[in-house]
Amino acid sequence: MKMNKLLLSAALALAACVAQAEKADSGKPTQITFDQLDADDVKQIKTFTGNVVLTRGTLLMKSPKAVVTEDPEGYQFVVLHSGPGVQATFRQKMDGPGDQWVEGKADRIEYDNKTELVKLFAKAQIKKLEGPKTASQVDGEFISYDSRKEFFAVKNTPSGETQPGGGRSTMVIQPSSKQAAPAPAATQPAAGR
Repeated sequence: MKMNKLLLSAALALAACVAQAEKADSGKPTQITFDQLDADDVKQIKTFTGNVVLTRGTLLMKSPKAVVTEDPEGYQFVVLHSGPGVQATFRQKMDGPGDQWVEGKADRIEYDNKTELVKLFAKAQIKKLEGPKTASQVDGEFISYDSRKEFFAVKNTPSGETQPGGGRSTMVIQPSSKQAAPAPAATQPAAGR
Protein backbone atom coordinates (compact mmCIF):
# COMPACT_ATOMS: atom_id res chain seq x y z
CA MET A 1 0.00 0.00 0.00
CA LYS A 2 2.82 2.40 0.92
CA MET A 3 4.62 1.56 -2.37
CA ASN A 4 1.44 2.29 -4.36
CA LYS A 5 1.14 5.71 -2.70
CA LEU A 6 4.79 6.42 -3.46
CA LEU A 7 4.35 5.45 -7.13
CA LEU A 8 1.18 7.55 -7.40
CA SER A 9 3.00 10.54 -5.88
CA ALA A 10 5.87 10.13 -8.33
CA ALA A 11 3.49 9.84 -11.28
CA LEU A 12 1.58 12.97 -10.23
CA ALA A 13 4.80 14.91 -9.80
CA LEU A 14 6.01 13.98 -13.28
CA ALA A 15 2.60 14.73 -14.77
CA ALA A 16 3.12 18.25 -13.49
CA CYS A 17 6.53 18.12 -15.17
CA VAL A 18 4.98 17.74 -18.58
CA ALA A 19 2.26 20.32 -18.11
CA GLN A 20 0.79 21.85 -21.20
CA ALA A 21 3.11 23.43 -23.68
CA GLU A 22 2.65 27.06 -24.58
CA LYS A 23 -0.71 27.12 -26.43
CA ALA A 24 0.29 30.13 -28.51
CA ASP A 25 3.07 28.10 -30.18
CA SER A 26 0.64 26.05 -32.30
CA GLY A 27 -0.39 29.12 -34.31
CA LYS A 28 3.12 30.38 -34.99
CA PRO A 29 5.12 29.84 -38.20
CA THR A 30 7.92 27.27 -38.23
CA GLN A 31 11.42 28.53 -39.02
CA ILE A 32 14.19 26.06 -39.85
CA THR A 33 17.87 26.90 -40.26
CA PHE A 34 20.28 24.30 -41.69
CA ASP A 35 23.35 23.68 -43.82
CA GLN A 36 21.70 21.57 -46.56
CA LEU A 37 18.17 20.76 -47.75
CA ASP A 38 16.78 18.00 -50.00
CA ALA A 39 13.08 18.61 -50.72
CA ASP A 40 10.55 16.37 -52.48
CA ASP A 41 7.49 18.59 -52.99
CA VAL A 42 5.46 15.74 -54.53
CA LYS A 43 5.81 13.56 -51.43
CA GLN A 44 5.94 16.59 -49.08
CA ILE A 45 9.21 15.38 -47.49
CA LYS A 46 12.05 17.73 -46.62
CA THR A 47 15.38 16.46 -45.27
CA PHE A 48 17.50 19.05 -43.48
CA THR A 49 21.11 18.30 -42.52
CA GLY A 50 23.88 20.15 -40.73
CA ASN A 51 23.18 22.03 -37.50
CA VAL A 52 19.41 21.94 -37.93
CA VAL A 53 17.50 24.38 -35.69
CA LEU A 54 13.69 24.36 -35.83
CA THR A 55 11.82 27.16 -34.03
CA ARG A 56 8.08 27.74 -33.62
CA GLY A 57 7.17 30.22 -30.90
CA THR A 58 8.87 28.99 -27.72
CA LEU A 59 9.45 25.50 -29.20
CA LEU A 60 13.11 24.99 -30.08
CA MET A 61 14.41 21.72 -31.59
CA LYS A 62 18.02 21.00 -32.60
CA SER A 63 19.70 18.05 -34.29
CA PRO A 64 22.29 17.14 -36.92
CA LYS A 65 19.48 15.91 -39.21
CA ALA A 66 15.71 16.47 -39.38
CA VAL A 67 13.10 14.98 -41.71
CA VAL A 68 9.88 16.99 -41.98
CA THR A 69 6.77 15.61 -43.68
CA GLU A 70 3.53 17.49 -44.16
CA ASP A 71 0.07 15.94 -44.40
CA PRO A 72 -2.68 17.20 -46.77
CA GLU A 73 -4.13 19.34 -43.93
CA GLY A 74 -0.79 21.14 -43.50
CA TYR A 75 0.28 19.50 -40.22
CA GLN A 76 3.97 18.68 -39.86
CA PHE A 77 5.61 15.53 -38.54
CA VAL A 78 9.26 16.02 -37.57
CA VAL A 79 11.87 13.32 -36.93
CA LEU A 80 15.10 14.61 -35.36
CA HIS A 81 18.14 12.34 -35.66
CA SER A 82 21.28 12.41 -33.52
CA GLY A 83 24.80 12.30 -34.87
CA PRO A 84 28.12 11.02 -33.49
CA GLY A 85 28.31 12.37 -29.94
CA VAL A 86 25.31 14.72 -30.44
CA GLN A 87 21.75 13.95 -29.34
CA ALA A 88 18.62 15.57 -30.72
CA THR A 89 17.09 18.12 -28.30
CA PHE A 90 13.93 20.12 -27.74
CA ARG A 91 12.84 22.86 -25.35
CA GLN A 92 9.45 24.53 -24.90
CA LYS A 93 7.86 26.99 -22.48
CA MET A 94 4.91 25.60 -20.55
CA ASP A 95 1.61 27.42 -20.14
CA GLY A 96 0.97 28.93 -16.77
CA PRO A 97 2.56 31.42 -14.44
CA GLY A 98 6.27 31.79 -13.99
CA ASP A 99 9.29 30.74 -15.97
CA GLN A 100 8.53 27.03 -16.50
CA TRP A 101 10.06 25.00 -19.31
CA VAL A 102 10.22 21.38 -20.44
CA GLU A 103 13.27 20.14 -22.27
CA GLY A 104 14.37 16.78 -23.55
CA LYS A 105 17.04 14.91 -25.43
CA ALA A 106 17.37 11.50 -27.10
CA ASP A 107 19.03 9.70 -29.98
CA ARG A 108 15.80 10.22 -31.99
CA ILE A 109 12.87 12.54 -31.32
CA GLU A 110 9.56 12.42 -33.17
CA TYR A 111 7.20 15.40 -32.94
CA ASP A 112 3.65 15.40 -34.31
CA ASN A 113 2.40 18.96 -34.84
CA LYS A 114 -1.25 17.81 -35.14
CA THR A 115 -1.45 15.90 -31.85
CA GLU A 116 1.42 17.73 -30.09
CA LEU A 117 2.81 14.34 -29.11
CA VAL A 118 6.58 14.03 -28.57
CA LYS A 119 8.33 10.65 -28.55
CA LEU A 120 11.95 10.28 -27.43
CA PHE A 121 13.80 7.10 -28.43
CA ALA A 122 17.03 5.71 -26.91
CA LYS A 123 18.92 7.38 -24.07
CA ALA A 124 15.91 9.66 -23.52
CA GLN A 125 15.63 12.36 -20.88
CA ILE A 126 12.98 14.94 -20.01
CA LYS A 127 13.40 17.74 -17.46
CA LYS A 128 10.97 20.25 -16.04
CA LEU A 129 12.71 23.54 -15.31
CA GLU A 130 11.55 26.32 -13.03
CA GLY A 131 13.74 29.15 -14.19
CA PRO A 132 17.28 27.75 -14.34
CA LYS A 133 16.60 25.02 -11.73
CA THR A 134 15.62 21.44 -12.53
CA ALA A 135 12.35 20.63 -10.72
CA SER A 136 12.17 17.02 -11.93
CA GLN A 137 13.91 14.72 -14.38
CA VAL A 138 13.16 11.36 -15.97
CA ASP A 139 15.67 9.17 -17.83
CA GLY A 140 14.69 6.06 -19.79
CA GLU A 141 15.01 4.25 -23.08
CA PHE A 142 11.67 5.59 -24.38
CA ILE A 143 9.58 8.54 -23.19
CA SER A 144 6.45 9.92 -24.79
CA TYR A 145 4.35 12.81 -23.66
CA ASP A 146 1.20 14.48 -24.81
CA SER A 147 1.32 18.15 -23.85
CA ARG A 148 -2.42 18.62 -24.51
CA LYS A 149 -3.54 15.86 -22.13
CA GLU A 150 -0.63 16.25 -19.69
CA PHE A 151 0.06 12.52 -20.02
CA PHE A 152 3.42 10.78 -20.20
CA ALA A 153 4.75 7.25 -20.40
CA VAL A 154 8.22 5.80 -19.83
CA LYS A 155 9.14 2.38 -21.25
CA ASN A 156 12.26 0.27 -20.79
CA THR A 157 13.17 -0.34 -24.45
CA PRO A 158 13.86 2.10 -27.31
CA SER A 159 11.00 0.47 -29.27
CA GLY A 160 8.46 2.01 -26.89
CA GLU A 161 7.47 -1.33 -25.37
CA THR A 162 8.19 -2.57 -21.87
CA GLN A 163 9.91 -5.95 -21.90
CA PRO A 164 11.19 -8.17 -19.11
CA GLY A 165 14.93 -7.70 -18.81
CA GLY A 166 14.82 -4.33 -20.57
CA GLY A 167 16.57 -1.29 -19.17
CA ARG A 168 15.68 0.53 -16.00
CA SER A 169 14.36 4.10 -15.81
CA THR A 170 15.09 6.76 -13.22
CA MET A 171 13.07 9.67 -11.89
CA VAL A 172 14.37 12.47 -9.66
CA ILE A 173 11.92 14.89 -8.04
CA GLN A 174 13.39 17.94 -6.34
CA PRO A 175 11.74 19.33 -3.19
CA SER A 176 9.09 21.87 -4.07
CA SER A 177 10.08 25.48 -3.63
CA LYS A 178 6.59 25.91 -2.15
CA GLN A 179 7.44 23.68 0.83
CA ALA A 180 8.26 25.49 4.03
CA ALA A 181 11.95 25.64 4.83
CA PRO A 182 12.96 23.40 7.72
CA ALA A 183 13.19 25.12 11.09
CA PRO A 184 16.73 25.69 12.32
CA ALA A 185 17.96 23.14 14.84
CA ALA A 186 17.54 24.22 18.43
CA THR A 187 20.82 25.07 20.09
CA GLN A 188 21.67 23.52 23.41
CA PRO A 189 23.10 25.78 26.13
CA ALA A 190 26.69 24.97 26.88
CA ALA A 191 27.09 22.73 29.94
CA GLY A 192 28.82 24.11 33.01
CA ARG A 193 28.22 27.80 32.40
